[in-house]
Amino acid sequence: DPELELALEWSEAVNRDVARMVHGVPPFPFVRECLERISAFADAMCVSATPVAALTAEWEENNIARYVRLIAGQEAGSKKDMLKAAVSAGYEPSKVLMIGDAPGDLQAARSSGARFYPIVPGDEEASWERLLGESLEAFRRGAYSADYEAVLIDSFLKRLPAVPPWKP
Repeated sequence: DPELELALEWSEAVNRDVARMVHGVPPFPFVRECLERISAFADAMCVSATPVAALTAEWEENNIARYVRLIAGQEAGSKKDMLKAAVSAGYEPSKVLMIGDAPGDLQAARSSGARFYPIVPGDEEASWERLLGESLEAFRRGAYSADYEAVLIDSFLKRLPAVPPWKP
């Protein structure tokens, strides 16, 4: 099918561009500290729509791969599929926390019964700081309630741009 071949070509070109361009970009402030704290009490994993080779290179370059048990890229399926696999492997849904910056991440969490912590686009540093200073401890203690989560999600959804910056 010519359309599928064109889509595959485009996807592979994007993957090559990502691998070529993403170097020397440090994580947002507080990301490293959050990952370190998470890894002390949970099995952390990175799930992304980015190719695993690019993810692994970026995480290793920034010395944060050591904080996660798994780095899973687009080759492993959708984020929704990866979270469902974690729950199927025996993780209780309420003890799974999806940290994400897009409505699709929220939908992936919802589809598996996982909790969601939003990283607000344009306010990433404050989001990571709140996760480190407040939300991770609430999650660790089992106090990351539906009400607490709803307040975070409501604020997140209200602050999303009407049109994503990458759309014309």
